[in-house]
Amino acid sequence: MGCQGCCRLINRLQEKNLTTDYRYVVDSLKLAARGEKRSTPRMDSREALIALNMIDGVGPVRVRQLLGHFAEAADILRASRAQLEKVQGIGPEIASAIAGWEKTVDLKGELERIQQFGCRIVIQSDENYPELLKQIYDPPLVLYTKGELAAKDKNSVAIVGSRLTTHYGMEVARKLAYQLAYIGVTIVSGGARGIDTGAHQGALNAKGRTIAVMGTGINLIFPAENAELFERIAASGAVITQFPFNRKADKQSFPIRNRLVAGITLGTVVVEANLTSGALITARMANDNGRQVFAVPGRIDSPRSKGCHELIKNGGAKLCESAEDILCEFEYLFPSSNRPEVLRDAPDLPAFALSPNETALYALIDKEEMSIDDLIRRSGLAPSAVSVTLLGLEMKRLIRQLPGKIFVKND
Repeated sequence: MGCQGCCRLINRLQEKNLTTDYRYVVDSLKLAARGEKRSTPRMDSREALIALNMIDGVGPVRVRQLLGHFAEAADILRASRAQLEKVQGIGPEIASAIAGWEKTVDLKGELERIQQFGCRIVIQSDENYPELLKQIYDPPLVLYTKGELAAKDKNSVAIVGSRLTTHYGMEVARKLAYQLAYIGVTIVSGGARGIDTGAHQGALNAKGRTIAVMGTGINLIFPAENAELFERIAASGAVITQFPFNRKADKQSFPIRNRLVAGITLGTVVVEANLTSGALITARMANDNGRQVFAVPGRIDSPRSKGCHELIKNGGAKLCESAEDILCEFEYLFPSSNRPEVLRDAPDLPAFALSPNETALYALIDKEEMSIDDLIRRSGLAPSAVSVTLLGLEMKRLIRQLPGKIFVKND
């Protein structure tokens, strides 16, 4: 309808005895005839970003362009189509979608769902928005979070792989996740069947932190059998997604999810993957972001390992046989800025604080050889506790084990 059509309709409506609703329509038409837009109710930046995140076709890159033109996110939603089209990269279709956002976005309902579900919304200006995620090309506008994102999550590694896996692949995923989580690394994966599930389980078994990145709305558990696992993850880490409520999984949502897995971590480990696995997408995205990629070799005749072997042969990943292979990349993977203050000046020490048991055993071990029996006797700890603690000190590269279960400090 052109300006003249709007004016004729306004005149006809004004001749009638108008109700409040009709007066709202008339006022809106008057504004439309002048190329303006009715002001939306007052909202803060968090609410505005939630709404923008729910508009199809409007992603982080376009919002970043718009924020270079408008002062705040809420101003974008109050802008007219004509004002939006003046922004570079915003065509008529996107401008129309944003200008008419109230027709397609149920912001009030979404805010109610967020409150009822008990999740939190994290935006880039929040202190707990992952710093590594801010560094990628298109960081999410919002993160729906169940559980807690913590500062220590900056020491994080992704462990990913095939949904259809072998016993070998599952055992490797659990073992690597357990060893890394035990020494303080946050394990990130996608919550899917197979390797993802094994990675989360390994981290939880080590009583460490793990983060599941979902490819659906946070209220839709996929796969359904992992509902209990997701609850455990949220209790000791976080379940996150960039998708609004009720967004179902599809072919587009999983690559978007993989981008977050690669972007939120310092490095990605591919445990088992065939040549078409989505884990290879995560590895490629990690490489694109300048992050380290590792791949675990498997049987040469196993199709489940073909993707890993290709990554290694093509130079897209470093061969990984143990957690030590990951920690050997320490200076790159865990930069000194990530370290606690007490360890910052020690270049050979990892970026993790010692537990009380580790502190006690480390104090007992000097540069002379000491057997595990001596350590058990002198520490007063249970044999099982000493074994686990020594493993942690080895993983942190503070001690090394000699033949015969003899331990010595690293120089």
